[in-house]
Amino acid sequence: MAQGINATGMEQVAEEAPVSKRTLYAHFRTKNELVIAHLQGFARSGATLEGVLAREDVPARERLRRLFDQPARDAAPVRGCPFIDAAAEFPDPESAVHSYAREQKLRMVDLIAALPAELGCREPLALAEQLATLADGAAGRAMVLDDPDYGRHARAAADILLDHALPGDGRV
Repeated sequence: MAQGINATGMEQVAEEAPVSKRTLYAHFRTKNELVIAHLQGFARSGATLEGVLAREDVPARERLRRLFDQPARDAAPVRGCPFIDAAAEFPDPESAVHSYAREQKLRMVDLIAALPAELGCREPLALAEQLATLADGAAGRAMVLDDPDYGRHARAAADILLDHALPGDGRV
């Protein structure tokens, strides 16, 4: 769905799917169901920022800094955040797709907050919101500018936030 969710019809999906149209519709009665299943699969894949945050072999501060890395350039053009993309294409906050995207964004803040808390931050949730805002903004600008390294700007701002919010050097 590189052309966008709303620009991709179920007929086009059925033509590209490795299953019959009948099977596709048996599993996904509506496009909303298909979009949510796609987003759920993406979330489970480890290719999201959640995968970055879960890396226990990487120090906590470095995991926070990696929020600003875009996926490898092999997937041109840069697509940004799939959850923001989905919410933008389904702007009704009550729609199932928008609601799922919102849940993922709220969950991401909780996951981010656990790392500054581990590093001794007194206000980990506030810092997590700031870092999530920077990450979302960087993903959006990276997509619009087709610049996979755009996160370097947000990472520099995040370093300042981390230096101010974490005790000592914050490199626990």
